[in-house]
Amino acid sequence: MKLDEKRLAFSLAGTTVVLWFVCSALVVLMPGMMGTLTGHMLHGNMEGFNWTMTWSGFFVGLVLWVVWAAAAGWLIARCYNCIGGSSDT
Repeated sequence: MKLDEKRLAFSLAGTTVVLWFVCSALVVLMPGMMGTLTGHMLHGNMEGFNWTMTWSGFFVGLVLWVVWAAAAGWLIARCYNCIGGSSDT
């Protein structure tokens, strides 16, 4: 089975849009808790770190993450199709 590279790229891009909105909303609503969570995820001490959420930062981050997610989806499908052989089962 081959993966459709464009469909996987768009699927990951769309998923990233949804996750970006959810994450940004959580940062705005619960900045302290999200700072602590980020510290745990990065294995670092985020104490004293202040979140700054601006509209420009929101949109620049959204665009960059969506582009990277789409590129990753395309690359994953491309690699999968290259090593997957010619079976179309």
